[in-house]
Amino acid sequence: MRTIKQNRMMRLFTILIVIFTSQNVLAQQFNLNNGKSSMSIFGTSSLHDWEETVEEQSGTIKLNTEGQISITALNISIVAESIKSGKSAMDKNTYKALDTKNHKYITFKMYESKKIIDLGNSEYQVIVSGKLSVSGVTKTVDLSFKMKVTADTVTLEGEKTFNMKDYGIEPPKALLGTITTGEDVTIKFKSILTN
Repeated sequence: MRTIKQNRMMRLFTILIVIFTSQNVLAQQFNLNNGKSSMSIFGTSSLHDWEETVEEQSGTIKLNTEGQISITALNISIVAESIKSGKSAMDKNTYKALDTKNHKYITFKMYESKKIIDLGNSEYQVIVSGKLSVSGVTKTVDLSFKMKVTADTVTLEGEKTFNMKDYGIEPPKALLGTITTGEDVTIKFKSILTN
């Protein structure tokens, strides 16, 4: 009697190990490589168009490769004061507008993978929905990007335009208000994540 129970327990234990290890193989996590990734912010003003670059970002993506590929998690975090324009006065105005003293990070956290279209050659067109938090305000947004997957690297490339006022941000001004910034900004990114 004890032998039958022991055999059943061993079989159950073996099945659980197989399930656990196969899930680990199929669900892979990739971490953002800050040095290889790029992100820029583009906007307009009454004087000229402008551009800022993000110098510090981190994040992860988890992919399930069983059958049709799926994204089970995607998180991106930007250090707000790592946004640089090359002009200290503009950077100060940016940090003031973003209230970086109280809100150190800009974050995106996916909660739904809405669409993944296989384009061939391990490339996909993706739409995900998630929470974008900027300057203490969080909104639900859809994010569209192209994704390329290899054995050890995931590349995400896309852009997103949003209105600063939707996040309670007053567009920065300069020279006593004589130069005004447009309300819309576009973020363009190429994120390289490795395992």
